[in-house]
Amino acid sequence: MVESLLDIGEVAERSGLAPSALRFYEKRGLIASSGRNGLRRTYRPDVLDRLALIACARGAGFTIAEISRFLVATPDDTGLRVRMAEKARELEEDIARLTLMRDGLHHASTCTHEPLVECPDFKRTFKGLPIPAPSFGR
Repeated sequence: MVESLLDIGEVAERSGLAPSALRFYEKRGLIASSGRNGLRRTYRPDVLDRLALIACARGAGFTIAEISRFLVATPDDTGLRVRMAEKARELEEDIARLTLMRDGLHHASTCTHEPLVECPDFKRTFKGLPIPAPSFGR
């Protein structure tokens, strides 16, 4: 069976990314085109999976350079593995904090206490949470 290629417009539409972002990712080595159809780049359909991984990694706070390293990593890349473990711990902390925030907001959305932020149940949600240092540029 012959695999049908997607042109850059189709990939942009399906991924929600601008064609310029696709060209940028290609220039940085994160994705590769399969060639051209006239003047338009074409991609194999599995590029959409790669773009989903890139989007997830970007959402987790990885830089383009880190993602580039990640995409070609081998089991021997101990420095990258350490960074991945650090990021996993950071994400676990973020998830725990965001879960508490979600739960507090769910409560506040139905609470009748005035003012809402003084509700003992709402306040208990956040009691004892560590206050992280601001991370500018994140």
